[in-house]
Amino acid sequence: MFDWIRRPARQGHFAALDRADFPMLEPGTVWLVGAGPGGPGLVSLLAYHALGQADVIVHDALVSSELLAMAPRRTQRLFAGKRGGKPSPKQSDISLQLIELARSGKRVLRLKGGDPFMFGRGGEEAGALTRAGIAFRIVPGISSGLGGLAYAGIPVTHRDTNHAVIFLTGHDESGAVPGSVDWPAVAKAAPVIVMFMAVKHLGSITQKLLDAGRDGADRVAIVSHAATPHQSIIETTLADAHLLTGVPTPAIVVLGPVSAYRQSLDWYVGEARRHVFG
Repeated sequence: MFDWIRRPARQGHFAALDRADFPMLEPGTVWLVGAGPGGPGLVSLLAYHALGQADVIVHDALVSSELLAMAPRRTQRLFAGKRGGKPSPKQSDISLQLIELARSGKRVLRLKGGDPFMFGRGGEEAGALTRAGIAFRIVPGISSGLGGLAYAGIPVTHRDTNHAVIFLTGHDESGAVPGSVDWPAVAKAAPVIVMFMAVKHLGSITQKLLDAGRDGADRVAIVSHAATPHQSIIETTLADAHLLTGVPTPAIVVLGPVSAYRQSLDWYVGEARRHVFG
């Protein structure tokens, strides 16, 4: 297993970004940027570039303090986190905040965990900016449904097990289990189902899948705090998943045979690492 310890920054290497032909984060515009699944090193070069240009960063609860520290001290940091079961700003208020900051001439970086367009409400925010006449750029990030599982030694696809995968959110805007999901179709459509924000309703979701004909012996893995020093993994079966309590969040849930690959691909040391970069 690899044990990546934080080392002194190679200033000459990162300084090369200053000469890169990247687009500028212009005053009065907004960049919607994916921060990746956890580790601060799992951002794109364009995201790192934006951190150095922004006047203000509007970030969610899943963005690490280590990543925010990569921005200059002068950069204003505004928390706009939305966490299930806890007081959270309304999505409409966040969108309005982005619009007002841009109209004041700020260079606005909206920093979101994972990828903005993968259950990150980036489409809603981009739509609001469009209606307000605010120019924006989308900077994709590594989704926890891909990168988070990779840090647990779980390939989301493998040609020996599955040629399809379903990505599913565990709650809708009201916080309830999504009522529009065709559970019988989902249960049978792909060998692997990756579930975001599903821990709160895991018992209800697993029961719906069982009722739809999914095998209760199917593997389930839950990756909490993915790609961070606090990463932990719980493995169970679909039939027994409802028995779990106190599962740490945020977490990504994967159902299907791919979690078996952890036996040989579990490369990340996790809690044993100290002060790590992704």
